[in-house]
Amino acid sequence: MKSKLSRNGAIEKIEDFFKNIKCKLPKEIKKVKTLAMSRNVPLGKKRKTFCKKCFYPYKNPKIRIKNKIKSLTCEACGFVSRWKIKSNSS
Repeated sequence: MKSKLSRNGAIEKIEDFFKNIKCKLPKEIKKVKTLAMSRNVPLGKKRKTFCKKCFYPYKNPKIRIKNKIKSLTCEACGFVSRWKIKSNSS
C-alpha cells in the first residue's frame, strides 16, 4: 500500500533532495519531479539544475549568452536549454 504524503511533506522532501543534486541519478530526479507535479509544488529555480530531456544534473554545462537569452548545452545528451535573462532596470 502506498504511503500518503501531504503537500508540506512533499515540499520538505524536495528541498532535502535538491541540497546535493550533483551526485543524484536521472531516475531519482525524475521521481522527485513527478512528486512535485502530483502535489502541485513548483520547483522554481531548482528546475534549472538538471537537463529537462535526460534529467542528468548539470555539472559543467556549456553556457552561452546572446541577445538576452542564456543557452545551456547538456554534457550528457547535447540538448540545448534556453532561458530569457530578466533585466533589473525599473
